[in-house]
Amino acid sequence: KATSYWQIAQYRDTYGIHAATGILFNHESPLRPERFVTQKIVAAACRIAAGEQQVLTLGDLSVRRDWGWAPEYVVAMHAMLEQDSVEDFVIATGLTSSLEEFVAEAFCALGLDWRKHVVHDPNLMRANDNSCGRADTSHATQRLHWTARHTMPDVARMMVEARLARDALSVRRAA
Repeated sequence: KATSYWQIAQYRDTYGIHAATGILFNHESPLRPERFVTQKIVAAACRIAAGEQQVLTLGDLSVRRDWGWAPEYVVAMHAMLEQDSVEDFVIATGLTSSLEEFVAEAFCALGLDWRKHVVHDPNLMRANDNSCGRADTSHATQRLHWTARHTMPDVARMMVEARLARDALSVRRAA
């Protein structure tokens, strides 16, 4: 990521290319596969609510991230490219939440108490997980007139709703 950032800066300076860079914090979408933890959580919570699964096993629930809504970030990226002068921007919500908070929101959206269904496995903890600092989004707010409207609780709920809609559609198609 850093190499890409510096390469874009070099091409911009050397060749006058109209290219902006965006440092995008975690941005979630129902389109993500289950190998990403947020989608793993949402899928498991929906299966648990449907009686198809009993538990969800996770590693470190204390890790913190700035989770935003991917469709909003696309709007920010488009706004970056529409600027007369190219600049670099941080795109994020500016708020961090723990994985535990994300789990709680996803399960709550289904009327479930996550503590009854989530098991901690220390073997799933990442050895070198970076702590998440708070993003300064003031430049994007000032120059792009962009601010994230959806924060983690919204993101978790929207992902659950999308998963439920997708699964219902799959069931109807199979019938």
